Amino acid sequence: MPRVCALTGKKVVSGNNVSHAVNRTKRTFQPNLQSRRLYSDALGTMVRLRVTTNALRSVDKAGGIDAFLLSTKDSVLSQDALVIKRRVKAKTEAAAA
Repeated sequence: MPRVCALTGKKVVSGNNVSHAVNRTKRTFQPNLQSRRLYSDALGTMVRLRVTTNALRSVDKAGGIDAFLLSTKDSVLSQDALVIKRRVKAKTEAAAA
């Protein structure tokens, strides 16, 4: 399972450890990934995603997972998130009609 956020696309980045003597060695910066279940109002169920804590704050600010998914570009979202987005979009369009 790759270390990538399903909602924001954040992933592992690399850099250097720099010692006091300015010796440089490679290191990686890992995203703070958490497996979380988020409630979708449109679907009426919990959806399980592997997201960063930053993405959880963004979901709260947007007003829930449904609003966040509908306002996010498809290129950023993972395949799992895209499937959920399509389901949410279909449900909201059916409810509006």
